[in-house]
Amino acid sequence: MTDTTPTGTGTTRILLADDHALVRRGVRLILDQEPDLEVVAEAGNGAEAVELARAHQVDLAVLDISMPRLTGLQAARELAALNRAPRILMLTMHDNEQYFFQALKAGACGYVLKSVADRDLVAACRAAVRNEPFLYAGAVTALIRNYLDRVRQGEEAPERILTPREEEVLKLVAEGHSSKEIAGLLFISVKTVQRHRANLLQKLGLHDRLDLTRYAIRAGLIEP
Repeated sequence: MTDTTPTGTGTTRILLADDHALVRRGVRLILDQEPDLEVVAEAGNGAEAVELARAHQVDLAVLDISMPRLTGLQAARELAALNRAPRILMLTMHDNEQYFFQALKAGACGYVLKSVADRDLVAACRAAVRNEPFLYAGAVTALIRNYLDRVRQGEEAPERILTPREEEVLKLVAEGHSSKEIAGLLFISVKTVQRHRANLLQKLGLHDRLDLTRYAIRAGLIEP
């Protein structure tokens, strides 16, 4: 278990949990070379990760799925329930739909494969800090397949409770556009876009951009 002194404003404080020291060392090298990211704590298992998150202020937890004592999924559920819950990313070797959906249910906002961590991890961390989901290509396919399976099984799409403009904004949010980009595409102000997003979250009883993306897929707003 390690911890360093707090960093200055603007730096994302990261908790890294993996039961392999060599993996932690490699991931830390990737993250610490970025000026806005810093690993401030390391854990060798899920229980230790939860203890560290409770004792130290961290903005983001990067968790392996397969760990002793508590798995990454179990740890994610406990971290998500904290009063000052950090954002959660799963960093795993498992390209597996079942793990992926369990990670989303546990509170993770991103799912990164270790095999491409050198390419995707930094972007995933920054997306998490912006409260945006980060899903690798196979995960997006899994979400769409899940939606199509539900349609085939006769499950009804969510009722139409949104205005046409709200659906337009929701679709663009789910496609990853920023508020500024959406404002330009719809010829409205950024403040109006932000008001629509706030209304969407309240009307649908959702919490963040990842929830909006899930809803958009269930509602069929994103083309398969």
